[in-house]
Amino acid sequence: MADANVRIPAETRDRLAEIAAAEHLSLRAYLARLADTLLTPTERAERAEQARRQLNAWNGYDPDAARTAQLDAELDRRLARVDIR
Repeated sequence: MADANVRIPAETRDRLAEIAAAEHLSLRAYLARLADTLLTPTERAERAEQARRQLNAWNGYDPDAARTAQLDAELDRRLARVDIR
């Protein structure tokens, strides 16, 4: 596997190195593991679509775009009322 150089601020590198060391990993191993645990936007969309299909098959739930927007707005409204202390 070829190595790559990535330019990031020194503070970011140091923070990632500290996190990696706490998990007994090299920075290289930590970043590789991190990359393996994250999804690309395409993978997230595919999983969301798969979940939507499974939910629809299970209980028939299949909101259209307008209903989804309405539900998102309601969730945003409720979250805005939450007093986090």
